[in-house]
Amino acid sequence: MTGTPLIINALGQLDNPNAPQSMEAAGDLNPTGEQYTVDARTLADAQASGLTAVNVTLGYVMGDLPPYEHTLHEIDIWDGIIDRHPDDLLKVTTVADIRTAARDGRVGVIYGFQNAVAVGDDAGRVATFAERGVRVVQLTYNQANRLGGGSMAPSGTGLTAFGREVVDALNDHHLMVDLSHSGERTCLDAATHSRVPVSINHTGCRALTDLPRNKTDEELRLVASRGGFVGIYFMPFLSPTGHARATDVVEHIAHAVDVCGEDHVGIGTDGSVTAIDDLDAYRARLAEHVAQRQEAGVSAAGERADTYPFVIDLRGVDQFRELIRLLEQRGYTADRIEKIMGRNFVDYAERVWTA
Repeated sequence: MTGTPLIINALGQLDNPNAPQSMEAAGDLNPTGEQYTVDARTLADAQASGLTAVNVTLGYVMGDLPPYEHTLHEIDIWDGIIDRHPDDLLKVTTVADIRTAARDGRVGVIYGFQNAVAVGDDAGRVATFAERGVRVVQLTYNQANRLGGGSMAPSGTGLTAFGREVVDALNDHHLMVDLSHSGERTCLDAATHSRVPVSINHTGCRALTDLPRNKTDEELRLVASRGGFVGIYFMPFLSPTGHARATDVVEHIAHAVDVCGEDHVGIGTDGSVTAIDDLDAYRARLAEHVAQRQEAGVSAAGERADTYPFVIDLRGVDQFRELIRLLEQRGYTADRIEKIMGRNFVDYAERVWTA
């Protein structure tokens, strides 16, 4: 395809995983904001990849830190990072900001949560998060919380009364309701209850690989039918072997397009642009990290010491161009590819952020 499409990563990382601080954080279940490494290589690689904007995870996900206070602290941290790099980064709170980032050659940073525990027992905190620039809120991580069930919660765990209250607040303040990591019942309940289209920003298709972190066709179809968005990740859960390849990413995108339609599918890699340089050293640390997550009860089925949490042949600064090449090879039109790489996310954001 000719020209440079918008490339929006609906869930990713802006970090140099080779930096000492980031390597330390990768093995720590309670990382602090100061361990983010948005260095010169991070910025150069993001620019070189063609990335337009990325939804980064900030705030509490798991562990012993105080969820609300830690989340506000990490918002401060990210505000500081963006303030220090005004020529390279732009905080995204509107669709216009995404277009500005594309025009100026900067990378848009979308603030998002991967767990809504920081809401505590007060849905009113959603207003505070919205004022601070958060634009995506994932309801649960893998475990159940006060809002509903995660992908590893007992089957049938649905959206709670408080979960419905939080979804209402998210609708009121024009924030995305992200159902990644949720259990099937909670996903269906939330997609039905929400007055505004919802998203599954990073997932795979369970029809192709039967793991809890992947979504059923029923979930995918419901989210799309109500005007929502589905992002396919570059994760081991895309293959029954745990060793996902670029071809698996394409197959899951193709299945999602078949189920949802081409206007509702995009990418949410769940990874960084900067590639890990020393895979042998990383593999040694990975076993310890997986064991920590399993011991803490926060891992998902399919996480193993011998599986990378990324797609080995779809990483680094060429990952988006390689995906575009593979989609072209599959016979997808330039228009469809542009939708998948970013336009569908922008259209979805228009329906939510400006609703």
